[in-house]
Amino acid sequence: MSGFEVDALVRLGRADALAVAPCGTWLAVSVARLDADGAKYVHDLWRVDSVDASKPPIQLTRGPSDDRAPAFRRDGALAFLSNRNPRDGKAEEGDDERAQVWILPADGGEPRPLTDEPLGVAAFRFAADADRLVCIAPVLPGVSLAEQRKTAADRKKHGPSGLHYKEMPVRFWDHWIGEAAPHLVAYTEEGQERRDWTPDADREHREAGFDVSPDGRFAAISLAREGEDRLENRALQVIALDTGAARTLGAAPRTVSEQPRFSPDGGRLACVRNTRSHERVGVREIWIFDVASGEGRALTHGWERWPNLCGWDGEGRWLVVTADDAGSVPVFRVSASSGAVERVTDPAAGGSHEQVALVPGVARIAGLRHRLTHPPEPFRSELQAGAKPELLARLSGFDPDTGSALAQVESFDVAGAGGVPVQSFLVKPAEATGPLSTILWIHGGPWGQWADGWHWRWNPLVPVSEGHAVALPNPRGSTGVSDSFIEGVWGNTWGEACYGDVMAVADALAARPDVDGARMVAMGGSFGGYMTNWIGANSDRFRCLVTHASLFDFSAFHGTTDSPAFWELRMGGQTPWSEPGDYDRYSAHRYVERWRTPTLVIHGERDYRVPIGEALALFEALQRHGVPSELLVFPDENHWILRPRNVRVWYRTWLDFVARHLGVGAPVSASAAAP
Repeated sequence: MSGFEVDALVRLGRADALAVAPCGTWLAVSVARLDADGAKYVHDLWRVDSVDASKPPIQLTRGPSDDRAPAFRRDGALAFLSNRNPRDGKAEEGDDERAQVWILPADGGEPRPLTDEPLGVAAFRFAADADRLVCIAPVLPGVSLAEQRKTAADRKKHGPSGLHYKEMPVRFWDHWIGEAAPHLVAYTEEGQERRDWTPDADREHREAGFDVSPDGRFAAISLAREGEDRLENRALQVIALDTGAARTLGAAPRTVSEQPRFSPDGGRLACVRNTRSHERVGVREIWIFDVASGEGRALTHGWERWPNLCGWDGEGRWLVVTADDAGSVPVFRVSASSGAVERVTDPAAGGSHEQVALVPGVARIAGLRHRLTHPPEPFRSELQAGAKPELLARLSGFDPDTGSALAQVESFDVAGAGGVPVQSFLVKPAEATGPLSTILWIHGGPWGQWADGWHWRWNPLVPVSEGHAVALPNPRGSTGVSDSFIEGVWGNTWGEACYGDVMAVADALAARPDVDGARMVAMGGSFGGYMTNWIGANSDRFRCLVTHASLFDFSAFHGTTDSPAFWELRMGGQTPWSEPGDYDRYSAHRYVERWRTPTLVIHGERDYRVPIGEALALFEALQRHGVPSELLVFPDENHWILRPRNVRVWYRTWLDFVARHLGVGAPVSASAAAP
């Protein structure tokens, strides 16, 4: 069948952030689109009416610049991050690589810059009711503000390039940790009276969440310090924005507090908090701290979900959160006094919700909503139990009815390892007849889930349009079930219950009349790639395997991943040096001589989470043992394949590989993957 090829996926608009205007009548939504060359994505801002869904959206910004991260000032002016030229045509080298805060006046006119941070702005927030703008901006240590831009440009062009470290980690995701460190910088709301309130920061605020109290008196930012297990502990640092006086809330051993959110009156500070150990991944709870006294308490003890804090309602009675929940991502509200949890979005509506924000003055929320059959679009909903979310616009260019016409989606449960129920989705061509070739996609993490939600990198509608069924299992380790279910992959147990769960799903699929059990494929990325490798070393039941960004040799991986200490924690405190035999008991490299299934290995060379050496070692091992195997490498990609032209090659290559080994359809030539 045809109907949703990879080119259609790449061309869709990608809504990824929104803000609600102070008047509550409209939303500003950032939508990524292909640039003029079709080589990358840039963002535009759109105006979406939040009262009348029949009103068409209005494009607010356009052109070659990347306009993203919308936020409103208290006067209704719309601010955003952009790499526009801030100097009226007098561009300096690197301007297009630096984002600054720009403002679009509430009464119309052209955008103008509010900031001119030498190395750009990473994130920003306004105080809701005060003359305050707070930014996170990178700063080179030991260099004056006036010399920052010149020094950075000179070093980039002429060197030196040496990076000297005295502690781990030294890399993060896809880059070496550089000298420039994030600082918390405060301004007036017009971008005046710049004050750097963290002038000596180094690693304390990297990857930090932050917030500004509505009255503009305080900022809260996560504060990292190395713990006894060599992993970061994160407390909350509260900084007075008039004096710079700082104090720390919630510091505790092996504990991370993140996602700080001030209450409407500024007197309370909510966060998500987790305490880890070698024995357990640890529960994630919402905590509330009293800003004046510093005393804190757990709010959601016993709620076995991983909450993502969105904000407070206008009266400070409720906290609004999203959380993975049995294959969906609903919106919940949590009582700020009792911790009682109520599901807001109607269970019958299904779907996934993100970027949720409160609408001022009313008990209503807005955000982005998506399903397996349609990409993220802006929605609104009442803030009450059983509310039915309503889409407000179609900014992607994809009609939700089209997805339903392309595919049928079924959720089913099977008994996994030890008889524990395992939920999965099966996505099939809408008009499928007869047994179908089936792709078993295993998600990464392993802490995460396949949800009734859109996935830009692993989108089942593409292979479904090629005539395949796609199964999306949520085995042990998946979120949205229970703490004990998540703990099922903690410690050195990756090849135990999770493997049993995945194979139980495969057994159940093979027994169905609409699935051809002799033509099944297993594939996955990251942890899903590891599980695909483990399947290859332990089973011949699949016709072929596709393994992306995968772990192959635990001992080799330990010292090359960007956070060895975190990997040690995941392994229950074991290391290659302390437990050399037992450590590799679930490492696929030890059993590669048993591997027979044809395999496609895919990796990005800039992947520092799972370094490229894992793919090279796997490919060599398969070649050495005579296993039909192929290698696809992207030198310019990280753990994810993100560049539009590379995305086309990624899909077309593995679809071609699968078609050749399943003997179905006409293979799509990867050489035809030119833009």
